[in-house]
Amino acid sequence: MSQDDKLIDFAAERDKRIHDLHDKKLNDMRDAFAQAFPMPKAKKKPKGKPKKP
Repeated sequence: MSQDDKLIDFAAERDKRIHDLHDKKLNDMRDAFAQAFPMPKAKKKPKGKPKKP
């Protein structure tokens, strides 16, 4: 029974792999979306009140 320490839970290992695959697909989709629809860069707001002449 000393081999009980070396048992592998195949279902848990498969779940990890599937999770990694889903994360990879999600990141690929995010990259493709960001490339197709780039976010506009935020305009810098002027500091303080504008001077009146």
